[in-house]
Amino acid sequence: MSLKDNRHINDGIGSTRLQSCEVSQGGDMLEKKQLEKYLKLCMASEADFAEIYEQKESSELIRTLNGKLEEVNNTAINGVGIRLYKGTSTVYAYSNENTEEALLPLISDLVDTIGRAEKDAEIELSEVKYENNNPVKVDFETVSLGEKAKLLLRATDAAKEADERIVKVQANLLNVKQQVQVSNSEGRLIGDTRVRTRIMVSAFALEGDNMQSGSDSPGAGKGLEFYDEISPEDVGREAAREAIVNLSAKDCPSGKMPVIIDNGFGGVIFHEACGHALEATGVAKDASVFAGKLGQRIANECVSAVDDGTIAGAWGSQNIDDEGNFQQRRELIKDGILTTYMIDRLNGRRMGMESTGSGRRQSYQYEPTSRMSNTFILPGKDSFESLFEGIEKGLYAKKMGGGSVNPQTGEFNFAVSEGYMIIDGKIAYPVRGAALIGNGRDIRLNITKVSDNLSRGQGMCGSISGSIPTDVGQPAILVSSITVGGTANE
Repeated sequence: MSLKDNRHINDGIGSTRLQSCEVSQGGDMLEKKQLEKYLKLCMASEADFAEIYEQKESSELIRTLNGKLEEVNNTAINGVGIRLYKGTSTVYAYSNENTEEALLPLISDLVDTIGRAEKDAEIELSEVKYENNNPVKVDFETVSLGEKAKLLLRATDAAKEADERIVKVQANLLNVKQQVQVSNSEGRLIGDTRVRTRIMVSAFALEGDNMQSGSDSPGAGKGLEFYDEISPEDVGREAAREAIVNLSAKDCPSGKMPVIIDNGFGGVIFHEACGHALEATGVAKDASVFAGKLGQRIANECVSAVDDGTIAGAWGSQNIDDEGNFQQRRELIKDGILTTYMIDRLNGRRMGMESTGSGRRQSYQYEPTSRMSNTFILPGKDSFESLFEGIEKGLYAKKMGGGSVNPQTGEFNFAVSEGYMIIDGKIAYPVRGAALIGNGRDIRLNITKVSDNLSRGQGMCGSISGSIPTDVGQPAILVSSITVGGTANE
């Protein structure tokens, strides 16, 4: 096994730095004959299945501060991961070299670990062809650094022009191209190229000694044509708007109250408090609150939700998962009833169920497991305005921040980055310091209204197979009662 990983992305802001980080000893993907040879060697063991995952990735991160180019990081990653199954047990190893000198000893170690056997398996790979669901029009690698930096400068100028109280603007542009190839002992050979881009803007507003921030960070599984669809200026103005709102925000009161959680990134609560517990990673080990509950009611009947990796150009979409299976649209909850889980190959074996194309990983250094793609609550029948009706005192969580959840219990705690008090059915004034505290079961059953204004937000989701791009989303929802943590003295 060979691992020569010197990746580095500097998160600091300082003088302009240009970095090129190579993590590669190989070049192109392995050829069919080579793969057949390696898979045959893998199957000369007690294994009943073998898989080879190859990755070739290039990425760049461009940072600006107040319109000045601060840092450019370019990273390249190549590697190979090999996995052998024996029933519901696996062995896995990886190398950043795809040479025979590196892979043959690695395969030998795997075979020794799982047990050698006198088998002479014939492996004949058949390449799977398909239509690309996520085509790219403008490859970031064909565009100059100057042109890409202009996108950040446009966002920065718009944020500064939005209000004289905006004193600092940080802007980042991330571009990634990942090529993968998956082959296995069942004769499947399939590849995918994933391209994604994201612009991230943070604006800081100052009034006296009061400084507040706002941010916006849309992304997509597309090339730079994405910035013809969304305006960098709008991203900058949105970050500035949130910062200015928070300048006048009052401390949030605490207590149980009705809460309206807005659309888009508001879906992060469903993602964390419900989505992770629907991944077979926990379900197969009976370590999820949803284990054994297929066909049972787990949410209010107004709630239906999906995980859909087939949405063209979405941040969390792929043509195939990282086990070589086609992505799917998975109906998780229908009218409050649990209908399916998100399942990878290994956990499917443990559960006696088929893979749903949900096997994902950050890179070749991780063994895949079941993960979300684009996960969201479907639109309901209520208008956005009707959600406020009858609320004497409540909270409107317009933007959600970070948080944490225990997937075994469903208990969560999430910050509200932009919130407003609701008084007598109307938005009254902005508040800060709010947090939503509760249990996933309670919030699912207490969703009493679902509006029709579905939208999605983008994020990076971390789990045992690394950090991967995922969409979260929902229409605005009304939770009839939830604990709000606040900082106001009442």
